[in-house]
Amino acid sequence: MKRVTNLVIGFVAGVLLLGIIGWSMMPGMMLKEYSSPFTVEETVAMIEQNAVDAGWVVASTKNLHKSVKKHGGFDLEPVVLVNLCQAEHAYNILREDDNTVVSVMMPCTISVYRKSDGNTYVGTMNAGLLGKMFGGTVARVMGGDVARDQQSFIEFVN
Repeated sequence: MKRVTNLVIGFVAGVLLLGIIGWSMMPGMMLKEYSSPFTVEETVAMIEQNAVDAGWVVASTKNLHKSVKKHGGFDLEPVVLVNLCQAEHAYNILREDDNTVVSVMMPCTISVYRKSDGNTYVGTMNAGLLGKMFGGTVARVMGGDVARDQQSFIEFVN
């Protein structure tokens, strides 16, 4: 009986440890940050051009730092959100009722910002991993074309 108890305790402890490790690693797996050798403005322009060249639409470019200040915040280093859309990918995901909730993450956003060290960075969500979390069509679209395209938009960064 003691052997079974030790086995159960060991199994539960292992599951808990695995859960804690997975939880702590999740942000680093889901969000990716790259250093850009260019200014914020140059980086944004290059991403926009690469996306358009790949058949995507630049839905909008938002200066988040300006919006924060305008609405009562303080000065921030530049933070620019480049919102990108590719109609066929969006359609393939959203045509299925069970996937419509994924619209909260649309359009695809790439963030370009400058940190206090004076360097420019690019932030992306790991589209492939995100797709795998949903499975089905979302996994196929996000984990395939979207993930590949997203990387091609920022191929010039480290």
